[in-house]
Amino acid sequence: MITPLHLPDLFAPSECARLRTIAAAGEFADAGLVRGARDTDIRRARLRWLDEAGDAAWAMTRVVDGVIEANRTHFGFDLTEFAEKMQIAWYSAVGSGHFDWHVDVGDGPLAAKRKLTLVVQMSAPEGYEGGALEINADGHGREASRAHGSATLFPSFMPHRVTPVTAGERYSLTTWIHGPAFR
Repeated sequence: MITPLHLPDLFAPSECARLRTIAAAGEFADAGLVRGARDTDIRRARLRWLDEAGDAAWAMTRVVDGVIEANRTHFGFDLTEFAEKMQIAWYSAVGSGHFDWHVDVGDGPLAAKRKLTLVVQMSAPEGYEGGALEINADGHGREASRAHGSATLFPSFMPHRVTPVTAGERYSLTTWIHGPAFR
């Protein structure tokens, strides 16, 4: 059975703060469409896309290196590219930020090629309550690590969610790794 992989300390807490500062230099937008409609019952978050060729290039290099090694030792998927920018998501207790159960593969030209999803915990665990990333690899939702700067890597077809944030703010960095369709 394929299971999610925990990557401890992918980023140091100071690097997480640096990425949040880079994201805050632009404007966070309301979360995009979910299944073709804007539905705050499914997702309530603010998003900022990072330019991996700009101030966040160092972070993209770190992500690529981490994913290549993890895929080699754990998944063995046929991967070809990082075709989407890194996304910083901001979930706040104000408005009960969350993202209900979903998968990251879909019908769109990029979503159809997603094979792995990487989520980095960009907030210190004591900075928020609720907001757990849960992944359902085997019929049971299991909470991913909340360690500041750690990452969870999992197949994009696995159902996952972010439970409602009940206090504070949770930031995460997400990116998707693409490849040919599974056979």
